Amino acid sequence: MKKYLIQSDSDYEAVALRIVEAGTDAASELELADKLSATRAVVDAVRVQGDDAVASFTERFDRVVLKPEQFEVTAKDIDAAVSKVEPAVLRALERAHANISAFHEINLRQSWEERTPDGSILGQRMTAIESVGLYVPGGTAFYPSSVLMNIVPARVAGVREIVMVSPPSFEGGIHPLVLAAAKIAGASRVFRVGGAQAIAALAYGTKTIRAVLKIAGPGNIYVTLAKRLVSSVCDIDKEAGPSEVVVIADDKANPREVALELLAQAEHDEDARAMLVVLSEQFYDKVAKTIDEEVKTLPRAAIIRKSLDKNGEVYIVRDLNEAARLTNLIAPEHLSIQTEDPRVVFDQIDNVGCAVLGGGTSVAVGDYYAGPNHILPTGRKARFSSPLTAEDFRKVTSIISFSRERMTNVAHDIMALANAEQLQAHARAVEIRR
Repeated sequence: MKKYLIQSDSDYEAVALRIVEAGTDAASELELADKLSATRAVVDAVRVQGDDAVASFTERFDRVVLKPEQFEVTAKDIDAAVSKVEPAVLRALERAHANISAFHEINLRQSWEERTPDGSILGQRMTAIESVGLYVPGGTAFYPSSVLMNIVPARVAGVREIVMVSPPSFEGGIHPLVLAAAKIAGASRVFRVGGAQAIAALAYGTKTIRAVLKIAGPGNIYVTLAKRLVSSVCDIDKEAGPSEVVVIADDKANPREVALELLAQAEHDEDARAMLVVLSEQFYDKVAKTIDEEVKTLPRAAIIRKSLDKNGEVYIVRDLNEAARLTNLIAPEHLSIQTEDPRVVFDQIDNVGCAVLGGGTSVAVGDYYAGPNHILPTGRKARFSSPLTAEDFRKVTSIISFSRERMTNVAHDIMALANAEQLQAHARAVEIRR
């Protein structure tokens, strides 16, 4: 892990500048431009050639040969997959599903109307988006938790058509755990296609995969860029980057609990970012020693080591106020506060996707079970963006109905504003109703 020692205001300013400027170097921009060009070629091919392009790219990138009629996973196949899942895991998925559903139902806004004494009406009507496509990653790991976090908010919102896509990265299909989660959560249809080709198929539609109105769910850089490219024809949730965590710990924290939060984040992939903010080098040394001990026992040790070497960071700050200030600047996806009074620290932090308070609670509780969504803003987007909720799958219609009395009383104000903008037809449309 890269170590940054902050002992003065100038040290802090140098670190802050590095955080703000990270990822803006010319080499990174050139690499992104190359990936965007490659992704555009895939998206354009699917838009023009439909299923044939999806099949071709699936064979090329996933090394799986599928005919278009094999894209969709049948109900029979899903039931067969569910039967292979251990009953204890199924029960855990069902309980997690219940927790996530309950959380998102509380968050749901209701339609409303207000009638004034003169008979005028103002209000809002909340309605669900008709169809959504939800992407679930595959590859080196399988994520039934992402299925729940994608589908449950859409189902709670009232979306009628929920289409799940996931790459055929498990024996030419989708992992049984993922399919079990899709059944529990209530997916309408499931397709074993992934990558940029799946995003393009959802956006433009093919003979086999109908176009949807919104696409959500995390994926690799090509999935993210494909979502950006199709955002002019359908809505997208957000452009997700590598997973990240900041752990703030004082010297009274448990070094093993701190170390394992960092390891848990680093095992996602080599691009994951695990960041530690501490008050002393002595405490960091304890954490580093524990990391060395624990990583030897973990199956994904190679990925963890590469992640920590490439993106791991430790900041040794002067006090917890500075820790909070630094965290607001990083604006991390996940935050674990392992201090004597985590609430005092958290009350100073506005920019974070999900905050986990106290060493007794792991970030994994939110990843799998508690209820809040684990699809969160990354790459400093927590400064202006939020976790995925049921509200992301709904839209608002404004309602206006003025009585004749009110129209007469306020017409002069509306006409004055319309005339000031030199939109005389607007003014005239009001005048005739006066």
